[in-house]
Amino acid sequence: MNGALIAAAVLLAATVFGLVRRHRDGVLRARRRNGSDDVAETVGPDEMGADLGEKATLLQFSSAFCAPCRATRRVLGEVTGMVDGVAHVELDAEAHLDLVRRLNIVRTPTVLVLDGAGRVVRRATGAPRKPDVIAALGEVIP
Repeated sequence: MNGALIAAAVLLAATVFGLVRRHRDGVLRARRRNGSDDVAETVGPDEMGADLGEKATLLQFSSAFCAPCRATRRVLGEVTGMVDGVAHVELDAEAHLDLVRRLNIVRTPTVLVLDGAGRVVRRATGAPRKPDVIAALGEVIP
């Protein structure tokens, strides 16, 4: 009887974890503020190896065998084609480990929305939806 209860508890915990992860996956969240430390993380063109967009930049961290990364690349490419002054930069996480560590990238795809100065204003882990990306840019672009 104990084995059945343990199995049921593990199954319930795994189901709850999966539902929470599905709900949070791909959602563009505002950056966290660390108490009185109100300095935003910034990413410069020298770190990315590409120029920032005039108004905003969609910075995508990917890996070689990441299926959601391909879908994310397509969505971000479509959005940058629709919105003037926005650039899409895709970086291989393995090739930019210092930046990955500094920005606390723990999973691919991770998308950072940078303002025109390179400050991180939004972040999503997982594949974001096109309307969410457009909405996030609407908040960044004046």
